[in-house]
Amino acid sequence: MIPYVRDIEFEYGKVDQVSPLIRRVIANNPGPFTYKGTGTYIIGKGEGLAVIDPGPDLPAHLQAILDAVSGERVSHILITHHHLDHSPLAKPLAAATGAVIYGCAVKELPAEDGGARVEAGYDHFTPDVSVCGGAVINGHGWTMEAIPTPGHTSNHICYALAEENACFTGDHIMGWSTTVVTPPDGNMADYMASLELIKARNFKTLWPTHGPPITAPEPFIDGYIAHRHDRTRQILAELATGETKIEAMVPRMYAAVDPRLYAPAARSVLAHMLELVRTGQVVTDGPPGPLSEYRLARR
Repeated sequence: MIPYVRDIEFEYGKVDQVSPLIRRVIANNPGPFTYKGTGTYIIGKGEGLAVIDPGPDLPAHLQAILDAVSGERVSHILITHHHLDHSPLAKPLAAATGAVIYGCAVKELPAEDGGARVEAGYDHFTPDVSVCGGAVINGHGWTMEAIPTPGHTSNHICYALAEENACFTGDHIMGWSTTVVTPPDGNMADYMASLELIKARNFKTLWPTHGPPITAPEPFIDGYIAHRHDRTRQILAELATGETKIEAMVPRMYAAVDPRLYAPAARSVLAHMLELVRTGQVVTDGPPGPLSEYRLARR
């Protein structure tokens, strides 16, 4: 079982000091993929602040961030990935503050493959400084390490705050829900490897972009990993009954889930299925996709 954490107290547009070095402002964009909204983090005090995931293109949220840092200077903007609830305010915030934008540009935006669209969409995001290969970023009173964590997206970056042994996990690990892995930009094998990478770092606290912090990372990540293995077993069990279509599997596999989330669930099933095809456990005729028919490989 994943030990979810979902309780969070906040007011839209109000900045909260959530740790000695971290402040948070939550955007008013709640939804099935964003929980209560995008949590924008402000790191440091006075000169040389960092802002992580400024969020969606909402003028009120931009103003809330600017109000939160009034009288201070933002020098760095750090982006976890290119979804529309994370990166669009980077350029307006940079224009207002003169800050430099850090992140990893996606190589190419995903093409449609016949599946349902399950994210708010993709931002045509290009950073001023690329951290695709990892980097150490120094600011006024803080040190941040960019950690490549592909899986949820190909360009996902987590950021580790050395002074608090904390990690800002974007959508890679979220306390309130599991993470959607959406092919072709998302990749299940990459995702599982990235979970192990963050687990091995033994962080004290994880700060997701959506929802409250995770203060017991190791058992939480263990639950995340076990959940993915359970999903793989469920898929193999469905195939063993003779079921061949992802869309037919989802309502049974996700019986306890809000039906509005069946589309992203199908994308995660597809991510598992692609890995099963890659490893030779499952076969399909032609290129594997969301509408393909799958069957167990004969041994």
